[in-house]
Amino acid sequence: MRSLKISIQEQDFSIDDECAVMRAVHKDIGALATFTGLVRELDDENSSQQSVSSLYLEHYPGMTEKNLQEIAEEADLRWPILDIVIIHRIGELKVSEQIVFVGVSSMHREAAFAACAFIMDFLKTKAAFWKKSITENQERWVEAKNSDAKATEKWAETKHKR
Repeated sequence: MRSLKISIQEQDFSIDDECAVMRAVHKDIGALATFTGLVRELDDENSSQQSVSSLYLEHYPGMTEKNLQEIAEEADLRWPILDIVIIHRIGELKVSEQIVFVGVSSMHREAAFAACAFIMDFLKTKAAFWKKSITENQERWVEAKNSDAKATEKWAETKHKR
């Protein structure tokens, strides 16, 4: 990996700006894969199906950045990556606002797609973030999903080497 950007921030980010920076850095990029997570109106974990008005995200400063660094380094060991950008927002976010951006550039699409998915799967399970779902009637901390744990398990079976 030639460059890594990790940012945990309250302010929003521009997908276009982040991609433009990644494209400008290297002329040998053949693929740029990105993922952007958004705040959903309906919380599938909420049995009452009340509309979510916002999410409140917290993190453990210092530890969270270290978690993200380790995830990016593991992705780099598995695939030939040029650049990785990970941006995660904290604080109160309204419905449809951007929460997270993962961008991965590589010479080839397979590596970019796989590394982007890998980073996102591990970010959901291994990074020190907590989120609270806020509806009109209640606030509740969101628990980890079994589906997220299963998503990371599949990577144990697919140890790609550069």
